[in-house]
Amino acid sequence: MNSMKALELGAFGIYTFDFENQPAAQMRDSIQELEERGWRSFWFPELLGRDGLTHAAFLLSCTERIRIVNAIAQIWSREARWAYGAAALLADAYPDRHALGLGFGGVSRPGTTPLTAMIKYLDEMDELETPNPAPRAPMRRFLAAYGPKMIALARDRSDGVQVYHANIAHTGRAREIAGPDTFLAIEQPVLFESDPDTARAIAREHMYPYLASEYNIARFRRLGYSDADISGGGSDRIIDDYVFWGDLPTIVEKLHGHLDVGADHVGVQVIGIGPGQSAMRYWRMLGDALLPHGSVV
Repeated sequence: MNSMKALELGAFGIYTFDFENQPAAQMRDSIQELEERGWRSFWFPELLGRDGLTHAAFLLSCTERIRIVNAIAQIWSREARWAYGAAALLADAYPDRHALGLGFGGVSRPGTTPLTAMIKYLDEMDELETPNPAPRAPMRRFLAAYGPKMIALARDRSDGVQVYHANIAHTGRAREIAGPDTFLAIEQPVLFESDPDTARAIAREHMYPYLASEYNIARFRRLGYSDADISGGGSDRIIDDYVFWGDLPTIVEKLHGHLDVGADHVGVQVIGIGPGQSAMRYWRMLGDALLPHGSVV
């Protein structure tokens, strides 16, 4: 497969749900400012109603350089042929600026597992015959993965791995499974709040859906967290491992921890922002600190 590394996403990018709550004009202004400020990549999920590939096409049309990444497009939202066709068109229209992330999307389907569903989906994509012209640049795809079998599948049948909500220990394990050449991207929530009680209260609200689902509880246990860590909204230990909070230098130092154990890229998700509000002031701060022209390394 063609490597995601060729997209030159940079060591850090923006990951956000925020655009789901913004009108098109506000999204356009925001993505253009991020591009002007030097951000090389913008990651967004498909969750709350907007079609992920239409959304990607809009953002690409508003910009000239920034890479737009579907993180992820849910495989239950469209058949494999339509995902392939849309991504191939974007690769042709915007060469080397789009990546198609595919994931199970957390939706339960009786009689199947995320791994078997993903294998079937990839098989269908790879067996397609289409009259559409080949894109000018490679169509790049990666998989959302957390468990070792899905990470191995991403290694073998895609251009990379994206892990949503990983502590640093898990990032190191993911690198071991993925091997040295597979692109490994990590999503990391950050919170600009230095008061421990306030920060952990906000972080617990963010983490609640993950600490309350059996699938996620199982993965936390595999990483050595006890029932006491997981129950009651999460111990300080697990909250601090999964949400990096504090001032800018503290957050920047912790973000580099993922790179230190093998991540190629960290998509930074600012949390604690109300619906319809913009995280732009925090993205500006992070850009000054994390991008090559910044003053904090």
